[in-house]
Amino acid sequence: MSPSTPPLRIGTRGSDLALTQTTTVAEALAAASGREVELVRIRTEGDRSKASLSSLGGTGVFAAALRHALLEGACDVAVHSLKDLPTAPTDGLSIGATPGRADPRDALCALEGWTLATLPAGARVGTGSPRRAAQLRVARPDLEIVDIRGNVGTRLGRVARGDLDAVVLARAGLARLGLLGHVTDTLGPEVMLPAPGQGALAVECRTEDLDGGPLGEIMRAIDHVPTRLSVVAERALLRTLEAGCAAPVGAYARVVPGTADAPTRLELSGGAFDPAGKRRLTRSWTAGLPGHPEDSSAEARGTSMAQDVTLTLAQQLGESAAVDLIADGAAEIAGLPLAANAPASARADGAAGGRDGAHRGAGAPA
Repeated sequence: MSPSTPPLRIGTRGSDLALTQTTTVAEALAAASGREVELVRIRTEGDRSKASLSSLGGTGVFAAALRHALLEGACDVAVHSLKDLPTAPTDGLSIGATPGRADPRDALCALEGWTLATLPAGARVGTGSPRRAAQLRVARPDLEIVDIRGNVGTRLGRVARGDLDAVVLARAGLARLGLLGHVTDTLGPEVMLPAPGQGALAVECRTEDLDGGPLGEIMRAIDHVPTRLSVVAERALLRTLEAGCAAPVGAYARVVPGTADAPTRLELSGGAFDPAGKRRLTRSWTAGLPGHPEDSSAEARGTSMAQDVTLTLAQQLGESAAVDLIADGAAEIAGLPLAANAPASARADGAAGGRDGAHRGAGAPA
């Protein structure tokens, strides 16, 4: 690096989890660019307020300040937990890269080594997520669900002192903090569908910096295409449902490598849940993918995996899945504003959703 080259400034929240996540991305960016990196801590409204996420308008409150800092030039890139990032595009900003995804599942951390099945009736289980709360009520209507806030340590502390019998947290966050020893039960998608984008990180930057500049090449070097395809599908489903980050909606997609008998494909599961726990709706979909997106090598990134068609297929899979869910009553079940709209309207809205979850430099769909 030239002595005159400034460090790459990386915006982050100040929590232990955010700093751990951002440090991992910072190391990858430093290796890809040969530049020094500098963390810029940004305090968000979600960090300042103790109100519930739903009353604050959803987890987008964690992203707004970081995005403002990017647009104002206070940092060059920002690192988000992708599940906290609203699906609506922000003028002037793009997701430049999605590094390889961690385990997207939710995890129960309970006293006495209890699992979800063995928790005693009436046990107090804490979560700040309407999605998790709804699915807990579906699976165990005899539990008491307690709305909580605070960082990972604060939530685990409430279990340790007996204020709660258990909490549900993202397994990825616990792994990144070295706290998997607290997990007493891992909740697979068949039990609890994760939030769209859960376990994945988004590296966001100014769109103008991606087009033909060095930052675009750096972003492509740390981008993991199977993760990007998966989260594009998940977030397209969420966006087409017009459901916010805090809605009782789950989605999980994964790239399944091809074989001699079957092509590479993208599998997506999605669901909507009654906040009271009375009803649930889940379905699954599959789309074939050209090329071999499971290969994230540099050579592959420069060929078929970066084609518009692959990302477009992922986006269309999420959109059509949402239309199917709406036709089956998802909006009414989850209490979404879209309940008054016809599925055809939802399809049109979703198709106009714009670029999300992919960087322009790799030929993201318009």
